[in-house]
Amino acid sequence: MNSLARNGEAKPGLPPRAAAPLRWSRKLVTLAGVDVYVHGSFVLLIALLAVGDLAVGRGVAATVRGTLLILAVFATVVLHELGHALAARGFGIRTRDITLLPIGGIARLERMPDKPGEQLLVAIAGPAVNVAIALLLLFVLLGLGGPVAMGALGHTGAPFLTQLMWINLSLAAFNLLPGFPMDGGRVLRALMAMHMEPERATQIAARVGQGMAVVFALVGLAYNPFLIVIAAFVWFGATAEHAMSTVKVALSGLSVRHAMITGFSTLSATEPLSQATSLTLAGFQQDFPVMDGTKLVGILTHGDLLVGLAEHGANAAVRQAMREDPEVASPADRLADTLSRMSIGGARILVVVEDGVVVGVVTAGRIRELMALEKTSRHGRMLDGMQLHLHHRK
Repeated sequence: MNSLARNGEAKPGLPPRAAAPLRWSRKLVTLAGVDVYVHGSFVLLIALLAVGDLAVGRGVAATVRGTLLILAVFATVVLHELGHALAARGFGIRTRDITLLPIGGIARLERMPDKPGEQLLVAIAGPAVNVAIALLLLFVLLGLGGPVAMGALGHTGAPFLTQLMWINLSLAAFNLLPGFPMDGGRVLRALMAMHMEPERATQIAARVGQGMAVVFALVGLAYNPFLIVIAAFVWFGATAEHAMSTVKVALSGLSVRHAMITGFSTLSATEPLSQATSLTLAGFQQDFPVMDGTKLVGILTHGDLLVGLAEHGANAAVRQAMREDPEVASPADRLADTLSRMSIGGARILVVVEDGVVVGVVTAGRIRELMALEKTSRHGRMLDGMQLHLHHRK
C-alpha cells in the first residue's frame, strides 16, 4: 500500500543526519529531484520470498521470475509516490523523500496544500499513475496478442505483463478506499473539506479509516493473516491523522510567536563542546542554535553533543558535531504547521528567525505545555460561561 506523510511549511534543506526518513534505510536513487530510500526490511522480504520459493521446489527460473515481478511492482510503487510528489511540486510543495517498505511506499511531503481542490489533485495523482501504467501495459499486451483477462492469472505461469497490469489496477483500487491513511481517505477529506471545517473532515476520514482497519483485521483472521498487518498499519495511520487534527484544533489561531522561547543560549561554531556541556548542566536547555557571528549556521542537539563528545572529545569545535541547515520558522507561522514539521522531520528544536535575526526557539515540549495551558484555559472559560448562563436564568 502507499501513503502520504505530511509536514509543515516548506523550508530549504534537512539536517544531514536527518536525511534518511527511517532507521536502516539506504538511498537507492534520485528521481526528479526526490531521494528514494529502501528500508532494510524490504530487502529481507525479497530474500525470504526467494528462499521460500526454492524451499517448496519452484525452481530457480520460477524464483527469479517471481522476484522480478515483486521488484517490478515496487518500481510502480515508486512511480505512484512520485506522482504525488510531482503533483505537490506543482503547488510549490517539496517532497523530502520516498521510502520503500514491505507494505508499500511512503512519500514525505513537507505539507499538503491548504485548498481542498489542490489536496484532491495531489491525493489522486498516485492512483492515477497506477491506472496509467495498467493502460500502457494493456496496449502492449493487445499489440503482442497476449491475454488481458483476469482469468489468465489463474493459470500457472501467467504472463508477466498481464500480472503486472492487474496488480497496478488492484493497487489503484486499494489506495482509493475512502479512509486514512490511504489516498482515498485524502480524497474523501478533500471533498468533505469543500463543505465543512477541514479538521472535522479529517476526523471523519480518520474514523472511516479505523473502521476499515477493523474490517481488514476480521477478514484477515478468517482468510489471510497478512491483512492483519495491513489492518494495523491502517489503524495506526488513521489514529495519527485523527490525533494531528485534534492538535490543530487545540492550536488553532496560535502562531509560533505564542510558543517561542526568547530566553535561550546560543553557541559559536568555533567554541569547544565543553561549553555546550557547561550550558546544558547549568540550565534546562539541551539543544542550541549555532552561530557564526550573527549568522545562523547550524543546530547542536543533545544527541549530537553526546556523539561529538564520544567521537571527538570535549575540546573539539562545535562545528564538528552540529547539524547544518537547521529547521527555521517565522514568528507569524502557524503553530500547528510548525509542530507537524517538527514531528515528521524528527526535529527536536526549531529556530525562529525574524528579519534575518534569531529571536527565539521552539521545542515540542514547549508546544505541549502551551496546548495543556490552552486546554485548561478553554475549559475554564467554558465553566465561566455555564455559570454566567445559570446566573442569568436565575
